[in-house]
Amino acid sequence: MLMDQNAATGRTSHYKPALALFAAAGGVWVFLLVTLGAFTTSIGAGMAFPDWPLSNGSVNPHGWLTNLSMFAEHSHRLSAMTMGLITIGLVVWLARRESRAWLRKLAWWALAIVVIQGVLGGTRVLLDHVHVPGFAMTLGQMLRIPHGVLAQIYACLLIAIAIGSSRGWIERARPVSNLVRRLGFTCVALLLIQLTVAAIMRHNAAGLAIPTFPYATADHSLVPAAWDFRVAIHFAHRVMALLLSIALIAFAIGLWFGKGTSLVMRCGASVMIALLALQVLLGAHVIWQLRQPHITTGHVVCGALLLVTTFGLTLLAHRDVIEAKPAA
Repeated sequence: MLMDQNAATGRTSHYKPALALFAAAGGVWVFLLVTLGAFTTSIGAGMAFPDWPLSNGSVNPHGWLTNLSMFAEHSHRLSAMTMGLITIGLVVWLARRESRAWLRKLAWWALAIVVIQGVLGGTRVLLDHVHVPGFAMTLGQMLRIPHGVLAQIYACLLIAIAIGSSRGWIERARPVSNLVRRLGFTCVALLLIQLTVAAIMRHNAAGLAIPTFPYATADHSLVPAAWDFRVAIHFAHRVMALLLSIALIAFAIGLWFGKGTSLVMRCGASVMIALLALQVLLGAHVIWQLRQPHITTGHVVCGALLLVTTFGLTLLAHRDVIEAKPAA
């Protein structure tokens, strides 16, 4: 019955080159969006325009190409709008041509997050002046945290759609061990926790709450001498980085030497470890160079790349499990 319905609507699970290319373009564009968002926050340009959805009442505000803060914020808004159009395109394309229900559902989830992100981003601007008793941040500033976390989840969804549309996914089985799958799942969960901690730290201006690295004090102690919320969230970020390094190395070893892993997965494991090393180095330079915007932006983008790489490898490890589920 379901096969007849898919045949009647023209849906198939076969490789579609144009769809795969469009999905891959969406996966690339999302990192332009993440980079612009990270840079906007790094230079404190989130309120370059006090209105939304327009910028100073216009889609082409005067001076935005010559003023760095205005350029960062407005280009972020324009790239977000383009990302929304790409996501709508994916939803329509997959709904019309793709028979795999899980892939169609991913596109709908991505569209839902795009809508939520737009609302969060706009509300963050409009409620920037609303103070919350007992907190240093305004209500609008608080919304930056879920906005940043959802951006990471959205990037994972876009990468999942791109991978699921690729020829390699459709035409090749991957009998990967359950241990490797569990390691990947654990790493993705830890990365999402770490990125949430990082967003809280970043938007509470706690990036330099512990101003030394790798030690927590100038006299080479591993534990801070004095504590408050900002120090605690910064220290939690460092502890999570250590746990993540151990987990990611274990996952990489499983991919390098496990049965059933492809050359792409083994190379991906090497990329993942390289990104981990770069991320640690950038994190150190954020502190050593007192949060220079370009270093801080690089740290945020590298973290997102590390997440989607790990997520993509975990998705590939689960390929046979996902495709074995009955269509709906």
